[in-house]
Amino acid sequence: MNTYKILGMMSGTSLDGLDIAYCHIWQETETLWNFKILEAETISYSPALKLQLKNAIYLSDSAHEALDKAYGIWLGEQAKAFIQKNNLDIDFIASHGHTSHHRPEEGYTFQLGNGQELANSSRQKVVCDFRSLDVKLGGQGAPLVPIGDELLFSDYNFCLNLGGISNISFQKDGERIAYDIGLANMPLNYITQKINLEYDKGGTLAASGVLNDTLHSQLDKLEYYKLPFPKSTGYEWFSKEIIPLIEESKASVEDLLHTFIQHNTSKIALAITENMEKKVNTLLVCGGGALNDFFIETLREKLLPHTEVIIPSKQLINFKEALVFGLMGVLKMEGKTNVLSSVTGASNDSCSGVVFSPSM
Repeated sequence: MNTYKILGMMSGTSLDGLDIAYCHIWQETETLWNFKILEAETISYSPALKLQLKNAIYLSDSAHEALDKAYGIWLGEQAKAFIQKNNLDIDFIASHGHTSHHRPEEGYTFQLGNGQELANSSRQKVVCDFRSLDVKLGGQGAPLVPIGDELLFSDYNFCLNLGGISNISFQKDGERIAYDIGLANMPLNYITQKINLEYDKGGTLAASGVLNDTLHSQLDKLEYYKLPFPKSTGYEWFSKEIIPLIEESKASVEDLLHTFIQHNTSKIALAITENMEKKVNTLLVCGGGALNDFFIETLREKLLPHTEVIIPSKQLINFKEALVFGLMGVLKMEGKTNVLSSVTGASNDSCSGVVFSPSM
């Protein structure tokens, strides 16, 4: 049994920071893998870097390329410091990077964090760029985490991630299905930042608000929800469709937060009830939204009595995606499928990712 020692790295749309997880990953059976997360840390972005990443979508080609390289160097420096601090022995780094552009309908997706620069500055082998091949094969290039749900978390009927956006993964008619449901933390954080809060801790502000019927109705009518899966979305959709609704609303911060949580949980509950194959189900929830007590409480109410909402350890909540990108790196190295066409809509499954070795 070969155990891989991997450093998984992930930066999500909510811009909470860089998640780093040192994992041991090994194969138990043909269809089941296992893992241990031994060390993990979230490194916050400086205000300047956070702003750069947030606004990367608007950069010129040359400025975007410069940021890609600079961020790759920064990622490598963080990895090197993490390895030294924890005295780790690793086989390679598996890095998702940070998505600056995601327009699969135009055949384009880009994750900042240049692989060669990352390898050079960390002095480690790197696997990255896990989305591009799938997009070239006609897929959405997202979501990618479902391969981890299938190989690591198949005990659960549904796996939900509440990051900047919400995505779900489940087995149906013998194959893995997954897609981006829609919103999660992105609008909540956008709203709280208006009152100089990074986020609504525990959802206490949202819990004190009431439903704004006008906004709730506007959100329900968004065209994205009518699209069939596979489908994925990102900051472009949020910026174009959601921010104007927030800015036009006269609702208080508390009512805005409350309304978005009611909307988000309704869409999640609908996704589950429409795809249940059993009368009693389990839902594993990870991502930052799993720590929002009001969000989870509201979701539980909407899923009673047919689905049990399971909140795992805080470590798994925070680092599941970094873990899964570590697994994807392992599968790449073994030449095995790590992106599922049933999830992305590509012409076929693929073994995705690009490998870089230090060149200097």
